[in-house]
Amino acid sequence: MSTNAAPAAEKTPKRLRPYQLSIALGLGMGTFTLVSGIIPQFTHWHDESSKSREVFEGIPGPLQAAFYTILPVMLIWGAFRFADRVRNWERGAPDRRKTTTKNAKRRLADYRAGVYMRTLLRDSAAGLMHSLIYFGFLILLGVTTALELDHQLPESLKFLHGTVYQGYVFVGDTAGLMFTLGVVWAIVRRYIQQPYRIRIKTKAEHGIILGVLLLIGLSGFAAEMFRMAAGPVGGVGSNFEAWSYIGFPLSKLVDGLAHGTLENWHQAMWITHVVAFIAFLALLPITMLRHMFTSPLNMYLKDRDRPKGAMRAMPNLTETSLETFGAAVIEDFTWKQLLDTDACTMCGRCTSVCPAHATGKPLDPREIVLKTGEVMAATAAHAPGGMVSPPLSVDSEIKIGANSLFERISAEEVWSCTTCKACDEICPVNIEILDKILDMRRYLSLMESNFPAELGNAYRAMENQGNPWGMNQDDRADWAKDLNVEVVDPGAAFNHEYLYWVGCAGSFDDKNKKVTQAMAKLLERANVDVAILGPSEMCTGDSARRSGNEYLFQMLALPNIEMMNGMGVKKIITQCPHCFNTLKNEYPQLGGNYEVVHHSEFLEFLIDSGKLDMRNASLEDRIVYHDSCYLGRHNDVYMAPRKVVGSIKGLQIVEMPRNGTKGMCCGAGGARMWMEESIGVKVNDERAQEAISTGAGRVATACPFCYIMLDDGVKAAGAEEDQVKVADIAIHVLEALENGEKEMAVLDAPLAGSVGE
Repeated sequence: MSTNAAPAAEKTPKRLRPYQLSIALGLGMGTFTLVSGIIPQFTHWHDESSKSREVFEGIPGPLQAAFYTILPVMLIWGAFRFADRVRNWERGAPDRRKTTTKNAKRRLADYRAGVYMRTLLRDSAAGLMHSLIYFGFLILLGVTTALELDHQLPESLKFLHGTVYQGYVFVGDTAGLMFTLGVVWAIVRRYIQQPYRIRIKTKAEHGIILGVLLLIGLSGFAAEMFRMAAGPVGGVGSNFEAWSYIGFPLSKLVDGLAHGTLENWHQAMWITHVVAFIAFLALLPITMLRHMFTSPLNMYLKDRDRPKGAMRAMPNLTETSLETFGAAVIEDFTWKQLLDTDACTMCGRCTSVCPAHATGKPLDPREIVLKTGEVMAATAAHAPGGMVSPPLSVDSEIKIGANSLFERISAEEVWSCTTCKACDEICPVNIEILDKILDMRRYLSLMESNFPAELGNAYRAMENQGNPWGMNQDDRADWAKDLNVEVVDPGAAFNHEYLYWVGCAGSFDDKNKKVTQAMAKLLERANVDVAILGPSEMCTGDSARRSGNEYLFQMLALPNIEMMNGMGVKKIITQCPHCFNTLKNEYPQLGGNYEVVHHSEFLEFLIDSGKLDMRNASLEDRIVYHDSCYLGRHNDVYMAPRKVVGSIKGLQIVEMPRNGTKGMCCGAGGARMWMEESIGVKVNDERAQEAISTGAGRVATACPFCYIMLDDGVKAAGAEEDQVKVADIAIHVLEALENGEKEMAVLDAPLAGSVGE
């Protein structure tokens, strides 16, 4: 026998697939329900307490048998239908969402935020309405479970009697009231108040769902009413039922009816209640009600293996064996991106904050999710009939013939996005909408060259000149000619504490050169050891990557990383949030790991540490700060620029209605800076009007794109610079410092002459 024989392959234990777990859970629940109906038929255990009630009191045996037969069948049927949806998610590509010791705490916190309705309560009215329905339903489910558990126990262990029973019915009535009021509120909100984001997606199924839920609540109280009224008529005292503060008073309204009539009505209402619940179970896996399960699951899976502002990593495109890039078919998305489509609650909050949608562009973020789900649902070959129900019912004329995303999603929708992340930020169930758009852009750009023509000019400029402005790289450091700024040789070791990454806008755009110069002067005042790369600095590639051109992004990023790693760069300051996000969150994907700080954060540090003395800095004016999307929503930096501006004496700080996490985009993100905006109102014009409406004489920005867009918007609105001055925070700070020095110089100057001369 040969001694070199290969060892037998180790057998790995087979694990249940997610869809199989769904089926197993359904079978378990169905079996448990069936058994719980059979056992009492043999045990005949009854509670002899005078302050209790018999389970199925007044309900004939055949109806009980039907209940314990139909309910298990519906539970098992629902599990199989839900499994069909889970198999749809399994069509997606891998996505590392494994729970580990490092992320378990965050996962549980995200899950609690969802199930406790914290994310929904960002909109207080909608959050309270959903909380009434959700918590009311959960408590009612617990009440029913407690009753069934008591039903199974021997006499000595039964607990629903006496004061426990009275507390039990009080809790049950309270939960029923919460649930019913919540459903009524939802009906009023959808069909009477009709907010825009809800009105535009209201379908027949919403009416059916709300009708079934309302019927569950009302029939539950009605069955309780007739049961209690039938008790005294039949010779059973029921004053202890007064703790049922809704059912008991209602029973007094009908206690004059004959006992037989009351029993018939009780049975009819009980049947109605059970049928309504069966209808609920039937709707659960095939309508938007499924989000009761999928939304909490989606929230639990929020934590991922990349920073918030980073796009999904791709392999080196010059070495990879991949034949297609981006997302064109359902299978190109990850399983988590497909789960998103079934977790969507169709609330439309993403729609309400999308700057593209608000200004008349073709994009509606909710539609991206729903249309993806429609294509996935219509191409479920594993399911009966080759399809499952879509996330939300669609018009009959819409036909889907293939699993291509572009069967339902147009290129115009994809290119309208400014990548501001407002949709992701406001979503109460943590659906990742932006990732889907960016993955589709990758396909359109890399595989089909289907991108706006003017974007091609920026691509060529980045490829040939190393910057989207198409300017000569040798001119990158021209802004520093009259300043004390050191330009380092990329071939030498970097012997400074910080590299100041100026960025393309700060190097070539006339407005933003002033920002760079102001920042350089502030760094000099603070004695910060800093240098720049000058002509050796190339575009970080943000615009290329956000527009889907991963190849161009890597072509720009890899030489930058190789150069900085070779020089030994450790710390970077940058004034551009797009450069900041790319350097900090995405360069590590390619081997570039640096400590990156945005200039707003660095200025805050210099001011707080006293290295930048602001004691005499002053400006008499009213100022409003505009949040940069890539600084705020992509990186959660909101307070630093506000604190910097707030350090200036004499300024009255105001806020625009849309600020912070709800701030409106300037319109330039996602490479929209290089594309024409010809549909609807310009995003920057709308945002500029909002800034002007605050009455501020100054607008502070912390992003070169925001500076350009808002300044253009303010001027388009007819406001001149002496009326509304738009400038980066660095310019405002330097102006305040110089103004304070002038005032101090005047105060310190000797009098021109003596009095009386």
